Amino acid sequence: MDQNVIKVVNATENNLKGVSVDIPKKTLTVITGVSGSGKSSLIFDTIGAESRRELNETFPSFVQRYLPRYERPHVDIIENLPVTIIIDQKRLGDNARSTLGTYTDIYTFLRLLFSRVGQPFVGYSDIFSFNHPKGKCHKCDGLGVYRTLILENLINFDKSLNEDAIDFPTFHPGAWRWKRYADSGLFDLDKKISDYSSEELALFLYSPQIKLKNPPLAWPATAKFEGIVPRMERSIINSDEGKRHAKRVDEFVVEQTCPVCHGTRVNETIQRCKINGLSISDACLLPLTALCDFIQDIEHPLAGEIKREISNRLLALINIGLGYLTLSRATGTLSGGEGQRVKIARHINSALSDILYVLDEPSIGLHPKDIEKLTKSLFHLKARGNTILMVEHHPALIRIAEHIIDMGPGAGQRGGQIVYQGSFEGLLSADTFTGKELRQSLPLKRIARKPTAWITLNDIHFHNLQGVTVNVPLGVLTVLCGVAGAGKSSLMDVLLRNITQPVVAISQKNIGTSIRSTLSTYMDINDYIRKLFAQANDVSTAYFSYNSKGACPNCKGKGVIVTDMSFMDDIETLCERCHGSRYNDNALKYHYKGKNIAEVIDMSVTDSIAFFSDQPFVDLLQALERVGLDYIHLNQALSTLSGGELQRLKLASHLNKKGTLYVLDEPTVGLHMDDVKKLIKLFNQLVEQGNSVIIAEHNLSVIKQADWLIEVGPEAGANGGKIIYSGTLQDIHQSTTSITRQYLV
Repeated sequence: MDQNVIKVVNATENNLKGVSVDIPKKTLTVITGVSGSGKSSLIFDTIGAESRRELNETFPSFVQRYLPRYERPHVDIIENLPVTIIIDQKRLGDNARSTLGTYTDIYTFLRLLFSRVGQPFVGYSDIFSFNHPKGKCHKCDGLGVYRTLILENLINFDKSLNEDAIDFPTFHPGAWRWKRYADSGLFDLDKKISDYSSEELALFLYSPQIKLKNPPLAWPATAKFEGIVPRMERSIINSDEGKRHAKRVDEFVVEQTCPVCHGTRVNETIQRCKINGLSISDACLLPLTALCDFIQDIEHPLAGEIKREISNRLLALINIGLGYLTLSRATGTLSGGEGQRVKIARHINSALSDILYVLDEPSIGLHPKDIEKLTKSLFHLKARGNTILMVEHHPALIRIAEHIIDMGPGAGQRGGQIVYQGSFEGLLSADTFTGKELRQSLPLKRIARKPTAWITLNDIHFHNLQGVTVNVPLGVLTVLCGVAGAGKSSLMDVLLRNITQPVVAISQKNIGTSIRSTLSTYMDINDYIRKLFAQANDVSTAYFSYNSKGACPNCKGKGVIVTDMSFMDDIETLCERCHGSRYNDNALKYHYKGKNIAEVIDMSVTDSIAFFSDQPFVDLLQALERVGLDYIHLNQALSTLSGGELQRLKLASHLNKKGTLYVLDEPTVGLHMDDVKKLIKLFNQLVEQGNSVIIAEHNLSVIKQADWLIEVGPEAGANGGKIIYSGTLQDIHQSTTSITRQYLV
């Protein structure tokens, strides 16, 4: 048995068709192939899942009760499998108290440094935490921001409680929170709020929790009365209920920088303690590159070991291309690509060896110049005796791979096979989609369209954009490019605020990706399908909804059983009763064109287009095909889609418009080179239909097809924020400032 390879025998997880493969250990291997070809099924759902499952089984049974439960993947044998660490694109979380500094532990060492070296001495390291009672700002509770209620947007003062004065779901007449005011006996339910006396109004709005004296019989014996403002702040704004009604909450809550700590999160006592003129909050506001210089300049006998620990962690982040970030940056604001690179950097200095690191497209969000930094970090990680296995489409990262596995030949059921395995040189001559795309490079667009109008942005001061002026063309395909952190997103934000024409702005932010949200529910296709089944079988449409009468009684229509792991991510296991179909037996006995409802919504977009070719809603399915989502199944949960897939899904719901400005943020994320060509074709079609398209993008194939290119730079953070090129591709080679120019060959 060869101990130098990870041996996988007959993997059939998802669309894999009996895949057997030997993956070399202590090597950098890239898994590539068209979107939906089975890359993630092999790497994450088979190899990664089995490593996690077997690792958990090494613990005693009483410990296993508290660990995530992983199902055994559909594979005969996996041999020589190292402990696996999965570094994915999942966002680091949006906990308001989680920052880059706390996530990487750099802030912990900074606290120790300031407690030992800072002057004047104010206390030990714990007190420098913005979560510590003696360290945090008491105005904002250590959050750096203060949320204020706009009462006029929550309460209609010209209405009474009986007239629905409080405009929030759980405060409507008859709702249980409404009863906390209606049943208190303190207010006339038919009296307008504006007619309350000053005492009544103060009680209604601002009363702290109090025990009522001689309350009415309807009042619960253990309940306490509380005014609207403290109740909203305590129970709604910062709770799960507030997240469920986030859109409504945003209408009556204003978030602003804390007026006391000015966003630093810590109180005045902590801010008085300084090293070389900077407080700990000042240090956290420095770009990581500047912070590294600050740390190196500290000369104190007690700082030596702490300086090394901080510097090593900072250099790992800087060397992977994140030097423009600050430790104060909230983790929830980092992109998926930034989050993944932060995770990689955490492992750079690890003493662990012979680990299998599995990465999911680490090139996302990176300019070609940044790819060079990422490559060095990956080989540094491998040099410590580890195995690197990554899903990737970027030609530059495929090129540096020591071993390549190409999945295909197509997507979905047309994929699931290994179509090539070997070196990059061999892939160049292989008869696969990847091989063909690598052999040909899209040329620069020779004839650019002429702009129909211009938007002039004058003297922009926003984030790292300081005094920038730029003309943005309309009626053409415009690409914004530049290194990560240069200011592209900031420029797009300013642009969107100055648009008067119809605009479709599509970012990579989530679109309500609950477990019940699927491709077909988002596109409103399910309603049409349910009606067809109902008409064909002369029954109610409710039988074909997994949120109603059609739901599986075991999983309640989710298709999976969700286990709440408290402080860890929830664990989902396939429902043993419906086997993931979501429906009960009664719903499945009805058919349309020979298929039951579960079989129909389990079809891919491609198959469903053929199946529903005679239906008027087929154009919705064809829109999904146009944006390159033809391989995804109708019932696929949105929570399983990547940021790029979600963005293309949003785009699919906004096609067939005219006179519209489309603004997109890296729509090629997660796309194979062949799929990128399809998307470029779609962008050109949108422009030909009379629209304007503006894309923030690093993909060179997209950049080469731009009618107009705007490059932001030259570096990231404080060293960026300037327009270093604006013009056509034909003129860029005369530019002496463009960073992108050298990659456009």
